[in-house]
Parts: sequence; C-alpha cells; structure tokens
Amino acid sequence: MDAKAPVRGIGMRESSSRDVYPAWLKVCFWICVVIAVAVVLRRVVVLARPTPYGAVGSSPTAALDAVFASHTALTLAHILPAMAFVLLCPFVLLRRLSAVWAERLFFPLGAWVGVTAYAMSSHPVGGWVERSAVLLFNSLFLFSLARAFVAMRRGDALEKMRWMLRAVAILLGIATTRPVMGVFFATSRLTHLEPAQFFGVAFWIGFSINTIAIELWLRSRGDRLPVAG
Repeated sequence: MDAKAPVRGIGMRESSSRDVYPAWLKVCFWICVVIAVAVVLRRVVVLARPTPYGAVGSSPTAALDAVFASHTALTLAHILPAMAFVLLCPFVLLRRLSAVWAERLFFPLGAWVGVTAYAMSSHPVGGWVERSAVLLFNSLFLFSLARAFVAMRRGDALEKMRWMLRAVAILLGIATTRPVMGVFFATSRLTHLEPAQFFGVAFWIGFSINTIAIELWLRSRGDRLPVAG
C-alpha cells in the first residue's frame, strides 16, 4: 500500500509524524509478542516429547501438555502460522518497519490462524467456557481482519490501520491469558481449581482486556492514528 494513498471519510485526516503510539501501548505490544512467541516455542518443544495421558507427573501443566499432544498436527497447524503472524505485526503496524511483503502475508496468514482456531476449539481444555471465548473473540478477529482488507482495497489507509490494530490486539489476547493463567496456577492450592475449571475463565479475562483496551484507545485517538507506510 502506497504511503501516500488517500484517506477517505468526512473529517478524517492522516496522522502527522508526531502522532505515535504511546509508550504503554508499545510496551504492552512487545510484551505480548514475546509471550506469544515463547509460548509457541515451548509448545513445539513439548510436542516433540509428548507426555502420555497416564503419566502426567507432578507438573501442573503436564496434563495440559498431554491434551495438546493428542492432536499434534492440528496444534502445529495453528500455532506455527500464529507465531509467523505475530512476528509480521511489527512490520505491518510500525511505520519505521513497514514493508509491502509483510502486508501481503498479513491477511491470508491471519485468515488461516482464525480458521484453525475454530478447529482447535473442538478440543477445549476449559470446556464450553473456553469454547465460547474462542468463538466470540476469534469471530471478532476475523471480522476486524476482513474490514481491514476491504479498507485496503478501497485505499482507505486510516480505516485499514484502525481495523488492523483491532485484529492484532484481539489475537494477542492469547498472550494476555498466560499471566492470568499463571495467577490461577499459583493460587490453585488455595482455590483447589483445576486447569479445566479456570482455563476458560482465563481466556475470557485475557481476550477481554486486550479487546477493551484497544477499543478505548482507538476511540480516544479519533482520526489521529499512525498510518503505516
């Protein structure tokens, strides 16, 4: 997309070079990226040495590892493209790193991640609570991705950026769920909650935090968004 493409819409204007992402948003973004990549790398390593169902051991995550190992092919088909999508995000959203090749991969790769996320929801650790979170937020992710694609085709750079930011924030909600899960694991001796009981709740909390945070920030910025070029 040409950086000089017109921005359509009444009252809309392209952001100046001074309109940049706030520090807190950039910090949260990079933390989520690091967590997401680390989670995928750990999962790949664990899948190379799966834990049998009958030998979960003393680790609180061993039972979860066994569940993912039971559908290894599907898990890898989802998490590896998801990691690639996350690694593309800086090249799509940050003007200094913006690259045409990254944007061309952004939409088909994101669509694949969304479709395989639906497939992954057929094996939910947290039952219907987790599945409902995946169905809702994954649908919001794909909807945002589609709106960004349509805006790109129209040459509306500002609207494209707005919907891409929503899509990325929602997808990175999976990284925000990890610290939430960590709290549940750390307090499990007091609450006596098993992963199957809190996994879905952690999904709802993590994805909701990201979705609400990006929406509030977008509404506070109005038309003053850093347009990638």
